[in-house]
This record gives sequence, structure tokens and C-alpha cells, in this order.
Amino acid sequence: MTHAPLALPRKAAARPDVTRLLQRYGVYLAVALLLVFNALFTEHFLTVANLRTQLVQVAPVVIVALGMALVIGTEGVDLSVGSTMALASSLLPLYLGYGLVPALLVALLAGVVVGAVNGSLVALVGLQPIVATLALFVGGRGLALVIADGQLKQIRNTDLLGLGTDSLLGVPLVVLIAGVLALAVAFLVQRTTFGRQLVAVGGNRAAAALAGLPVRRVLIGVYVLCGMLAALAGVLATARLTASDPSALGNLMELSAITAVVVGGTPLTGGSIRVLGTVTGALLMQLLHATLVSHNLHDSTAQLAQAAIILVAVYIARERRSR
Repeated sequence: MTHAPLALPRKAAARPDVTRLLQRYGVYLAVALLLVFNALFTEHFLTVANLRTQLVQVAPVVIVALGMALVIGTEGVDLSVGSTMALASSLLPLYLGYGLVPALLVALLAGVVVGAVNGSLVALVGLQPIVATLALFVGGRGLALVIADGQLKQIRNTDLLGLGTDSLLGVPLVVLIAGVLALAVAFLVQRTTFGRQLVAVGGNRAAAALAGLPVRRVLIGVYVLCGMLAALAGVLATARLTASDPSALGNLMELSAITAVVVGGTPLTGGSIRVLGTVTGALLMQLLHATLVSHNLHDSTAQLAQAAIILVAVYIARERRSR
């Protein structure tokens, strides 16, 4: 006895296939569509000056998002990255008198300390990441304001300002730094023992511990890297703005970074990190905001559009996990 072919299972199978494609390539398609739209309907979009501006503006977000991707890969989150940027920025004017290198080291060290505190609270104390990092989300910016006496301070050190304005072979230094860091993080995740341990811890922390992996050390290391990248982003943002303003620098950066990571396809449940997707997600949010502003739409409209994209990205990721 023969059976007629069933059409419904094929249709049902087609939906997960579409979902998988959107999850993998949706962010790249969205960027491509935005580029085509702007090329056709936005004046002066394809000028070198405008493209340069877009890349320079998104570079700090990319740097912070790379660290956030590592944390989210362990099924965590770091809400203190914006405050870490402000803290690093507030320390620069105090130590630039000793030279650029000592000032940079102090600023980066501040990020390392913040990351070590966050990681210790998560790995050793056992706090939930959102709770552990919330303390420095509030306290870190408060400390930055105390260090800066609550005042904006102009930066006149030409070496530091050069990080925000200089170029190499026509490419802005901040963009080159972000690109090199993206390659370094991709190599860390895909080619190193630490990267494999990180993904394993995010996939199943209990199983990773039973397998003898150094779970606590990995978690602390991840938050330290995230804090250091956030501090570096704070230094570069300060150089570009030519001022240290801890009351404003890094505001809502944690949300921008999480958005870039989620839209880029890294699941909030951990166990996977998409570095190229994270970079593209940051670029998508930047292009979307620039597009809406270029067409005289209010910032609130851009925020609503970004919220809609986040919801779609989370829904697609949820559909994939439910298969």
C-alpha cells in the first residue's frame, strides 16, 4: 500500500529553514539593504567623509560589544561597561602629565580592576551577573564623577588627541584599532584553549566543571577582558571628543553593546559567540540611526526602530532554540 506524499511536513520544515537563515544572515542582509537604500535616497551618503564618520562613530561601540559578546557567551551580562568608560576617561587628565603611556596604562588598569571585581562576584560569590555588574553600573560612574570633581575637563595632550583624529593610510586609527581587536577576539574564540573553555562554560557550566575546566578562572578572565575593552573604548571616545566628561561619556553604552551582540546572532543563553555578527550588528544600529536622522526623523523614532529590531532578533533566536 502506497502513501501520498505529505505536503504539510515540508511546509513545516521550510519555516525552521527560513528562521535558521535569518538567524545566521539576517543582520548582513539588513546592513546590505540599508546601504542600498541610502545609496539611492540619501544625499551625500556615499562620500568618503560620511562613510569615515559612520565608521569612527561606531568604533567605540564595536570595541565594547566585543567584550560584551565574550560575557554573553558565558550566559552573563555586564551592565557596568558605560561606567567603566567614564572611569577610564576621568583618570586620563590626572596622569597625562606623566606621558601618554602611563595615562593609558592607568586607564586600562581601571578597566581590569572593574572586570576583576565583576568576575569575582559572579565566579566566587555566586551572584547573578546582572546583579553583580549593577553595583558598578551605579558606583563606577559615581567614582568617576568624584575623581573629576563633577566637571568636564578639556584634553590638550596632542598624543592622546591623535588617537581620535589621526589616520593610517587614510583609515582612522580608531577604526583600525576596532578592526584589529575584532580579529583578535575572533582568534581568541575560535583558535585558543581559553576560547573553547569559554564556549563550554557558557553552554553548560555544571558540565564544564565536572569535565575539570577552570570555570571560575574563565569567568573572571572574561569579565576582565570586557572591562579592559570598555576602558579602551573610553580612552578613544575621550580622544575623539577632546574632553573627559564622566557625566555623559558611555551613557547607555551597555544597551548599545548588548543590542549589537543580540542582533548579531549571539544567543543570550550562552555557548556561542558570533564576532563578525557582533561587528555587523553594531554597524546596523549605527546605519539605522544615521539613516533616520538624515531623513529628518526624530531620535525617538530611531530608538523605536532599534527596539523593533531587537525584538525581531530575540524572537528569531527563540524560534531556533525551540526547534
